[in-house]
Amino acid sequence: MRVRPAARLLILDEGQRILLFRYRHTTDALVGKTYWATPGGGVEQGESFAQAAIRELREETGIVCADMGSSIAQQSFVMTLPDGEKVRALEKFYVVWVQSHAISTHGWSRNEKRVISDHSWWHMAELQITAEIIYPQGLATILASLSA
Repeated sequence: MRVRPAARLLILDEGQRILLFRYRHTTDALVGKTYWATPGGGVEQGESFAQAAIRELREETGIVCADMGSSIAQQSFVMTLPDGEKVRALEKFYVVWVQSHAISTHGWSRNEKRVISDHSWWHMAELQITAEIIYPQGLATILASLSA
């Protein structure tokens, strides 16, 4: 099974709300699947995780960051990609603090424009009680460790 390295972004505002994107698959192997997830994506050939985090931040939100720092958490699990391929995901998480809720979608790929249907800023309490599917699993626990 192929390993798919990815950088995930925990974008937080001053009120410790986190930015999540709503994914809605309608035309691929994940058709009918709807969930909320942190911004981020795959590490490209020749990139480090931190470099991928900087690139994904700019592409998915329009936020420019010169230095990402160290990852604060990582996880590995098996997932199905939109084309149906099963991969072992290896994700590292990076924290980005922002003062504005403005994001730009100008850097979105054709696939992102097709599957991301919304974005929202979530309070930790909302993450703990929602019936919605949230990725990564255990996001509230990861965020709680930042507050400790």
